[in-house]
Parts: sequence; structure tokens; C-alpha cells
Amino acid sequence: MKSYYQLLRISHWTKNLFLFLPLFFSGLFIEHALAVLDIAIGFMCFSLTASVVYIINDVKDVEEDRLHPEKKNRPFAAGNIKIISGVILAIGLLVISMIIAYWLQPAFLLVLAIYFLMNLAYSLKLKHVPLLDISIIAIGFVLRVVAGGVIPDIFVSHWILLMTFLLALFLGLAKRRDDVKIFMESGKKMRKSIDGYNLEFINAGMVIMGGVTIVAYIMYTLSDEVVERLGNHLYFTSLFVILGVLRYLQITFVKENSGNPTKILLKDIFIQLILVGFILSFAVLLYINKSE
Repeated sequence: MKSYYQLLRISHWTKNLFLFLPLFFSGLFIEHALAVLDIAIGFMCFSLTASVVYIINDVKDVEEDRLHPEKKNRPFAAGNIKIISGVILAIGLLVISMIIAYWLQPAFLLVLAIYFLMNLAYSLKLKHVPLLDISIIAIGFVLRVVAGGVIPDIFVSHWILLMTFLLALFLGLAKRRDDVKIFMESGKKMRKSIDGYNLEFINAGMVIMGGVTIVAYIMYTLSDEVVERLGNHLYFTSLFVILGVLRYLQITFVKENSGNPTKILLKDIFIQLILVGFILSFAVLLYINKSE
């Protein structure tokens, strides 16, 4: 069971919490309380589909993974699960997730299908193309947000889509930094796209994306659309966004540990406190605005 847990990368399902962002930022949690259940079902569909992509990726990269200091312990690379068993599991999960997605909302099925096909192309070829690789990862997060709006038919602000893309690029660059470091230390090239990156480029890219993400969030909180809909106090939550970006830069540049954003989210207490503070402060300010 541990090997299958690892194969499905269930810990990475936390990425699909982005589906809840449209409902959260809309300020309509109470009005759309029943939508939470539908989005939760959509969360499971996205999670199962993502696991299918992970399985396909692991099948294709099994030889490369055996050369990686950490990925060599993945189920296929370590020989803990037969490839044919993984393929059968992937087909079953994909069929189940697509059927449920269609039942939930046909438009959601379309978004999910686009996500799957894009990531299939990524796993088979596009992940080896510098810049395009991290762009596809970022677009995947944008599609999660779009799906979170499609399911309950909630308007998704262009600000949310833009900030999601920028933040995902920031995290994607951090992951590539880890690959570059491994190549520099061991001489083993984990993926072809590494030829298009070096530490100077990635460090500069992370600083730029981090800064632009902060500016975009501040502009979002001060925009006429948001002030009219959610109140004029949300800019206070920018504090947590700034601290979150700085903390991740600290983890990356000082602690030299940026290879797995999901693991950082699950283990770094500082990041967790910042996230909780952001959610609570946003909710409180929203409540104050609605009570006025």
C-alpha cells in the first residue's frame, strides 16, 4: 500500500486545493455553501487525473529516475510495482474521473480533459523544452482555478488567474533550481531542459516572479472591482503574501531546499502559519465588510 500511495503521489493532491480559490476569493462561501461539496468532488476528479499523469510520467522516466538520488526510490524505478499494474490502474482511474466529471458538470469535463492532454504532452515531450516546461506547469494551476469557477458557475477574476500563473511560475523555477543543483553536484542531467537553465538565470527569475506576484496581489486588493465587491481593507492581507514569498526565497537561497513545494507546505511551520494567517485575516475582513 505504501508503494501505491507513493505511485499516486497523494501528498501532491494538495495542489488541487486551488479549485477552491474562486469560491474563497468571491466572498460567497455562505451563499454557495452547497457548492463546497461539488468542488470537493471536482477536487477528487482532478486528483485522480493528476495521479494518472504521474503514473504515465513515471513509466516513461523509469530509467532516468534510477539515476536520480531521490527519484530512484519511486515504485517503478525501485521495482516495487510492475509497470503493467500501474498502467491498468491509470486507465481505471482516468475512466472513473472522467465519468464523474461529466456527471458533475460537462464544462468541468472539458477543463479536466484539457488539463490531462496538456500534461500528457508535457510528460511525453514538452517537459524537455526550457521555459515551456514551467509554463505548462503554471497553466495547469490556472486550469485548476478555472475548474473551481466552472463547477459552481462562479465568476473568476482575471486577477486570480494572473496571480495563480505568476505564483506557479515562481514555484516551478524553484523546482528547476533543485535539478540544476543536482546536475552541478553530481554531473547527472535529470532532464534535457536543464540545458536551458543555470543558477543565475533561475535566481533572477524567482526574484522577478516573486516581486511581480506581490505587486499583482496588492493591485488586486486595491482594484475598483474588488473594493466595490469585497471592501477596501483587503490590502492588509498583503502582509502575509509578502512574508510567504520572502519565506520561500529564504528556504530556496539560504536553506537550499526548494525541490518539493508540496513537502515544504506540509512540513514548514512558518509557511503554514502564514497561510493560516492569510485565510483568517481575509475571512475576517470580508465578514467586517459584509456586516457594515
